Amino acid sequence: MSLSKQNRRYLDPEIVSRLSRMDVKARLVVEGFVAGLHKSPYRGFSVEFAEHRQYMPGDPLRHVDWKVYAKSDKFYVKEYEEETNLRANILLDASASMSYTSGGVSKFDYGAQLAAALSFLMLKQRDSVGLMLFDDKLRRYLTPRSTASHLHQILRELDHAEPARGTDVGSSLHTLAERIRRRGLIILVSDLMDNPDDVLMALRYFRHKKHEVVVFHLLDPKEVRFDFDKEARFEDLETDDHVVAQPWRIQAEYMREIEAWRKKYRRVCRENLIDYNFIETSTPYDVALLSYLSKRSRLG
Repeated sequence: MSLSKQNRRYLDPEIVSRLSRMDVKARLVVEGFVAGLHKSPYRGFSVEFAEHRQYMPGDPLRHVDWKVYAKSDKFYVKEYEEETNLRANILLDASASMSYTSGGVSKFDYGAQLAAALSFLMLKQRDSVGLMLFDDKLRRYLTPRSTASHLHQILRELDHAEPARGTDVGSSLHTLAERIRRRGLIILVSDLMDNPDDVLMALRYFRHKKHEVVVFHLLDPKEVRFDFDKEARFEDLETDDHVVAQPWRIQAEYMREIEAWRKKYRRVCRENLIDYNFIETSTPYDVALLSYLSKRSRLG
């Protein structure tokens, strides 16, 4: 699967090479998918028309679209999409809080890199993958496809997206849950900066509908440790509310609150068989993803 220059913002070729040795395995039973076992289906020439692609030596001549040849004098083959073992939807938070960075990569760009890498992996193993961008509402939704050209469409959406507006994770997830009829893999990539009860209720709704759910909880290191060394004005990126504070005076209490908040997400996710993964954006995304996929394969 080749990458154009414009698609390399979120998929570094060297990282792709390392990720290519990994597989995304499902741990729970979803439609057409056995726990811990993934068999990549082969692209077929039946079921549902997906797209044309240029004829390659070795392709059976019976699959050539002769009508297209008559118009263009070029050989194109009809490709059809088979039912795949796994249908995945990647849900990427594009709210304003995701634009925060203390100096490295923003949470949104980090999340987009994860989304791009996971899309590449699942399409490589001939699974279907879709992408949802949301803030306080569903902003963009690409339905799951398993065709090679779908990766470029996903990368274009990521490249054009910018974090903005407020957050309503719970409502956005409920909207998507109503649109997805076939059980599959739901991957949420977010800083989860919303009412935890609303977010967790929406995640439990996905589980109620028999989806497997994976959460990547992203935070900037400064959001975890609050180790600023100067008095500063802290602004809410979504509401414009602000407060002036001396960080060292409130750091201990802040860290207790953050840890309690994270523990709630971790505990409720575990109770509902939701795969919760906390990542600081200072960790290179390929390192975090390779570590996660290695752990997941051992659990398969």
